[in-house]
Amino acid sequence: MAWLEVLLAALGGLLLVYAALLALLRRHALRNPDAVGLGEALRLLPDLLRFLGRLVADRDLPWWPRCALVLLLAYLASPIDLVPDFIPVVGYADDVLVVALVLRFVVRRSGREALLRNWQGSGAGRRIIEQLAGLAAPEPR
Repeated sequence: MAWLEVLLAALGGLLLVYAALLALLRRHALRNPDAVGLGEALRLLPDLLRFLGRLVADRDLPWWPRCALVLLLAYLASPIDLVPDFIPVVGYADDVLVVALVLRFVVRRSGREALLRNWQGSGAGRRIIEQLAGLAAPEPR
């Protein structure tokens, strides 16, 4: 039964990360109402998971960003957390924070080229990842 708790905790953490990314998407949509739709929001989680898998498998990236992603998955699967998950809301908030920080680290270290090469999702989702990573938007032409 311990594996079930680990699986549920990891899924709960991913759902909270999804909620946090949806909040970023909503904020982006409020600034640019025509840029993001509900369909984009619903596709963000699968796109993000596919993106993380592609980053781990990308041999052109340095080893430390890929290692950080593997450690992130181990952290999410581990029953040991910074804040225990049984504490409502705050228990999963640390998972969201850790995922956001690792994602920011990986995307910043990998660069925009790696993001463009590995992101197969929507443009709106990519802009959310760029915003989370603190990458400057390219100049409009």
